[in-house]
Amino acid sequence: MSKITCTSPIDGSVYAERDCLSVDAARVAVARAKAAQRDWAALPLQDRIAYVNKAVAYIGETTDRMVIELAHQMGRPVRYGGEFGGFEERAHHMASIAADALAPIVIEDSDDFLRKIEREPQGVVFVVAPWNYPYMTAINTIAPALIAGNAVVLKHASQTILVGEHLAEAFAAAGLPGAVFTNLVLDHDTTSILIAEGHFGLVNFTGSVGGGRAMERAAAGTFTAVSTELGGKDPGYVRVDADLDAAVETLIDGAMFNSGQCCCGIERIYVHHSLFDAFVEKAVALVKTYVLGDPRNPETTLGPMANIRFAQEARAQIDEAMAAGATAHIPTMPTDDGGAYLTPQILTEVTHDMRIMRDETFGPAVGIMPVQNDAEAIELMNDSQFGLTCSLWTRDADAAEAIGRQLETGTVFMNRCDYLDPALCWTGCKDTGRGAGLSALGFHAVTRPKSYHLKKLKS
Repeated sequence: MSKITCTSPIDGSVYAERDCLSVDAARVAVARAKAAQRDWAALPLQDRIAYVNKAVAYIGETTDRMVIELAHQMGRPVRYGGEFGGFEERAHHMASIAADALAPIVIEDSDDFLRKIEREPQGVVFVVAPWNYPYMTAINTIAPALIAGNAVVLKHASQTILVGEHLAEAFAAAGLPGAVFTNLVLDHDTTSILIAEGHFGLVNFTGSVGGGRAMERAAAGTFTAVSTELGGKDPGYVRVDADLDAAVETLIDGAMFNSGQCCCGIERIYVHHSLFDAFVEKAVALVKTYVLGDPRNPETTLGPMANIRFAQEARAQIDEAMAAGATAHIPTMPTDDGGAYLTPQILTEVTHDMRIMRDETFGPAVGIMPVQNDAEAIELMNDSQFGLTCSLWTRDADAAEAIGRQLETGTVFMNRCDYLDPALCWTGCKDTGRGAGLSALGFHAVTRPKSYHLKKLKS
C-alpha cells in the first residue's frame, strides 16, 4: 500500500503520513458520493447553503489549528493568522449570489409556451486542491459545487494533507448528509484511473502545468469537463504617473508573501525608466527588513519554502540569471540554510532570455526591468506562456483599461495585486489553463444547462 507523506519544511521531519486508498476502495467511495448526490440536490437551495455556512463557521472556530498546521505543513508564518478571512469571504459571497446565479432563464411563460433554461448540477465534482493556499483554493470550488447540488470528492495535495481532513471534519460537524462531501487520500495512478473511468461530472484541478496535462490526458475520451488553474508568471507595470511608494509596497509584497508561493504572485516587474532607480532602491530597502526564519516564531515575516525541491528550482533560476549577467541586490541572510530557507531576492539587469523572467519561479525572487513606454511594457508582459493576472500602477483608469484590453491575461488589476475578488471570475489563458471560478460564472462551471420547451395544449 502506498503512502502520502508530508515532510515539514521547518526541519525536514515527517509531519503527517497517511495510507492511500486502493483503486477498489476509491471506486466504492466515489460510488457512495454519486448515490448521495441525488437526495442532496433535491434539498431546497437555502438548506444546502445553511449546511455550507455551518461548515465555514466550524473552520472559523478552529483557526488556531489551521494556523499551526499550515506553519508545519507548508511554512506559512503564524503571524499572518492562516486563511480564514479569505476562506469565509469567498464561501459567503458564493452563498449570497446562489439564488440569482442558479435562477432559470425564462424566455417565455405564456398561455402557449414555457421556454426556459435551468442549471443542473454536474453530479460528482472532483476537486484536486493545491498546497500553497490550501483552504482558499479548495473552497473556491467546494462551496459553489455543494450549494448547486453536487456531491464533492476532495483530493488534497500531499504537502497539506491535513487540510483535507480538517475540511471533512467541518462538513461532518455541519451535519452534511452521508457521502455528499468526501475527502480521499489518493496517489497519482488511482486519481488518473478514477478520472479515466468517467466517475466525475467535473474535475477541478489547481496546480502545475504538468499536472493539468495529466488531468486532461486521463479525461480524454470520457467527455468529463476539466477545469484547470495552472502556472503563472504574473507581471506588474509601474507607469510614469504611478504612486511610487504604494507600487513598491504592494508589488514587492505580492512577489514575496507566502515565500513567493502564490498562484497570482508578482514574478516580474516593469518600471518606467524615469522611476526605475528609485523603485529598485525602495524595493531593496523593503526586502532587507524581512525576517527569514522558523514560521512558528511571531517575529518571522518569511518562512521556508514548502519543500526543498521548490527552493532548489528558485535558487537555480537566480543562479542562472546571475551567471548570465543579472545583479542580485539582497545579501544571503544568516538563516538561509541552502535548503528550504531561501533568501528573498531582487534581480536587475535581467532579460527575457533568462528563466527568471520566463519560467514560473514560485519563490521569493523577482526580476525588475526598465521600459520606455506603454508599448514596450505591453510587449514584455505578453511575452509569456502564462496568463493569470497583471498589475498596472497608474493614476489613469482609462489608460489601465486600454492597456488591459491588449494584455493576454485573466485578470487586470490597477493599483493592487494578488487578490481574488469573489464577485469577479477567476480565470486564465494560455498555459495557465481554462476554467471559471468564483462569481456567477463559478456556478455555471459546476452546473450544466438544461432547456425546457413546453407547448401548452388548449383545453
